Amino acid sequence: MIDIRSKLKFDKESLIALLTFEQVKSGVFSFQNKDLASEIKKASVAGQFEGNKGELFPVLMEKKIVVLCGVGKEKDINLTSVRIQLRRAILSGYLKKVKSVEVIAYKDKEDVVTALIEGAVIGSYSWRKYISIKKDDKTVFEKNITIAARPNKVYDEAVIISQNVNFVRDLINDNADTVTSLFLEKTVRNVLKNQKGVNLQVFDRNKLKAKKFGLLLAVNQGSNKEPRVLIAKYQGAGKKDPYIALVGKGLTYDTGGLNLKPTGHMETMRQDMSGAACVIGMLKTALELKIKKNIIFACGIAENAIDANAYKPGDVITGYSGKTVEIGNTDAEGRLVLADVLAYLVKNEKPARIIDLATLTGAVVVALGHDYTGLVSNDDDLARGILKSAQATDDRVWQLPSYLELRDSMKSKIADIKNTSNYKGAAGTITGAEFLRQFVGDVPWAHLDIAGTAFVENDSRWYFGHGATGAGVRLLTHYLKNN
Repeated sequence: MIDIRSKLKFDKESLIALLTFEQVKSGVFSFQNKDLASEIKKASVAGQFEGNKGELFPVLMEKKIVVLCGVGKEKDINLTSVRIQLRRAILSGYLKKVKSVEVIAYKDKEDVVTALIEGAVIGSYSWRKYISIKKDDKTVFEKNITIAARPNKVYDEAVIISQNVNFVRDLINDNADTVTSLFLEKTVRNVLKNQKGVNLQVFDRNKLKAKKFGLLLAVNQGSNKEPRVLIAKYQGAGKKDPYIALVGKGLTYDTGGLNLKPTGHMETMRQDMSGAACVIGMLKTALELKIKKNIIFACGIAENAIDANAYKPGDVITGYSGKTVEIGNTDAEGRLVLADVLAYLVKNEKPARIIDLATLTGAVVVALGHDYTGLVSNDDDLARGILKSAQATDDRVWQLPSYLELRDSMKSKIADIKNTSNYKGAAGTITGAEFLRQFVGDVPWAHLDIAGTAFVENDSRWYFGHGATGAGVRLLTHYLKNN
């Protein structure tokens, strides 16, 4: 639980104080507490704490633990590091057994407090569903956190957005045989329960066959799990206002198909539905924030498994659009699922803009690492809006090029298009996006490749622990509210 209140009351089990180098040296703080100020001065004089970036120092005041957190010189402060430092303090051994924590920052400023909220909610998250708790373990994993700041509607929204980031992380982190297409359908229905102004369409296997979603069905045909397409239409604006479509890739597990992924690349493939999870999280966010836009939330859901019925390299398959696709590699499956959903939306829903999210290519990790989502777009205005939102939210994005000659890279000798590039391993992210671009026509479209940013495979990155990050939720919420 997280709460915002206007003044530091010093009434919780613990206090986290984020302090600048200048505050520690001058003894001038944004709060009035003489005892605490005295303790900070003592730590500084003893050379134990100077407010440098990354410093953590515990002070015991009667029965209260105060954790002093250095954030460095004010002119050099980066809000990412503020989030990281608060996370480190919350998860530190000093507060292991503490249930309630109060937080005071070096400045009561909107962007600083928002960063604290994100550092607290997103940073304190951990996936512990399958970890047994020892009887003598007194660790408190879910803390009640109070932030001392003036009330602001922006903070209330930041709490909701951050909680929905964690909602998405829960979906991605759970077992693939738990989070199936039917589970995601049930999740969407629960999100929509008792909600007005939103309509849900569900395409099961029979409807997908009738509507000729040939590419999506081909990807799923080696699985014993049901495929699904979920389309929720949310009307937050006037009936005549245009719709923007958010489309998510939902591969609940990806073996790679007959082009089998090797050991070291398959173990975390439950996260291949991160795009769809983000779209579902965005639906929940739009409803809770009452975003004043007309939005289509669409998920293409399948499982790329292997049995005697699995689709094969060299197959030619006809998709919803009527285009035939040569299968160059069964592990380039996400673009097939998205192609059918994109083509359906363009023809039947006619959105004014489309943004898709997908863990589409390993190549984006090679290009951008794990800290930036790859963006490819056919519309400069749309791309600029997304990049601006990325800068505002720390949900980072980097734009990659899209150009006419890429069309040649996806040509096939036996079909209209091929699902792998003729560039022989080069430019994998932008050629994957080029495949998708050929199914959106002239509609302004942006593709977000979150293969690098959606999941942390080591112990931690920034203010995320191991596992899903919920990439895209903060980014798209800001974009929808401001564009």
